[in-house]
Amino acid sequence: MRRPAVRHTRAALSGAAVLGLALSATACGGGASAGGGKQELSGQTVTVAGVWTGVEQQNFKKVLDAFSEKTGAKVVFSSTGDNVSTVVGSQIEGGNAPDVVMVPQVGVLQQFARKGWLAPLSGEVGAEAKRNFAQVWQDYGTVDKTFYGLYFKASHKSTVWYSPEAFSQAGVKPASTYQEMLKSGRTLSDSGLPAFSVAGEAGWPLTDWFENIYLSQAGADNYDKLAAHKIPWSDPSVVKALTTLGKLFGDKNLVAGGGSGALRTDFPESVQQVFGPEQKAAMVYEGDFVSALVTDELHKQVGKDAKFFPFPSVDGGKAPVVSGGDAAVVLKAGKNKKAAMDLVKYLATPEAASIWAKAGGYISPNKKVPAGDYHDAVTRNAAKSLTGAGNSVRFDMSDQAPAAFGGTQGAGEWKLLQDFLRDPSDPRGTAHKLEAAAAKAYGK
Repeated sequence: MRRPAVRHTRAALSGAAVLGLALSATACGGGASAGGGKQELSGQTVTVAGVWTGVEQQNFKKVLDAFSEKTGAKVVFSSTGDNVSTVVGSQIEGGNAPDVVMVPQVGVLQQFARKGWLAPLSGEVGAEAKRNFAQVWQDYGTVDKTFYGLYFKASHKSTVWYSPEAFSQAGVKPASTYQEMLKSGRTLSDSGLPAFSVAGEAGWPLTDWFENIYLSQAGADNYDKLAAHKIPWSDPSVVKALTTLGKLFGDKNLVAGGGSGALRTDFPESVQQVFGPEQKAAMVYEGDFVSALVTDELHKQVGKDAKFFPFPSVDGGKAPVVSGGDAAVVLKAGKNKKAAMDLVKYLATPEAASIWAKAGGYISPNKKVPAGDYHDAVTRNAAKSLTGAGNSVRFDMSDQAPAAFGGTQGAGEWKLLQDFLRDPSDPRGTAHKLEAAAAKAYGK
């Protein structure tokens, strides 16, 4: 995540998210503001909430610092953790709503809009978005024909990261089909290194696994129908995808530590197991944001020590391209709507996106970001692949669902796929449990 994330992403890149962790970006000097004036927001404070922690939070802070320098505004960021819907809802009820929320799920954005929590983005923000973003990203931020969400961060969630050294020693190459990937994985395991590190401690990486398999195997039309709950999760296509996923999850030679070990492995640990000082696996599946951990926390070189190949095709289908993203929304209950809107307008500019692009671990849906601003060639290629994929891209499915089903730790799809990782012997039973949880969340 995604999906999440993108999260996702929804990813907590460095340990557990701490609610209320405040990072202040204060004015540092002059310059033109996002709105064209000079220090026009001096003395004002904008509060921002989002899922990011660790490296992602630090890099977003650099963007907020630049906004502060331009406008004179003070910006305070707090992390919600993965349960953004619950946390923000509580803050609104308590009269302490942030001005801007970086929403990591389409379904949550839609819920917020339909509850009447969101202010429509201004015409100026809309014009900036139209100049810099493909229509599909504007559509993702639109609910009932009103533009509420500006997508600032995207993720390419169809990337399998691997250790080139481990592949070379085992004599295997990046796979182009799912069956080839499992075969290569068994060769790696036979050489003494488990194939995959799987992050099962949170549910969101498991939804991303499922979505890539389902999109390739069942096709884009079925993906769209399942994402909208127009076909049930008990559908044979879901059972088939779970069966396919279970071939990996159920093979202790393919998953480092087996299912029980994976359930104790959070996302940062899953990356560390492949690229850290004590290698425990050869591959880890997750989005392009893996590169931030590789670079900033493990101090390895992306493109040399860590590479990725596209998530392979399944059963003759097309190779999947699943995306995720975080959208900036303005809450009606916030205390500073004008400054909040100015911040969102700034986030729509190539300038804002380039700050994080240069830091790494980031892809922008903003098509005007210069390719040379991306941190490394690998991320540059991932960005090009995502923004150039056109209509074949599909947004993270769990991010399109109501939060109770697709975006809550210990509940819904996240919990049921964790149960499936623990014991993948009954794909049909899991599918029926998923349908029961989806029907409840969708109100059917």
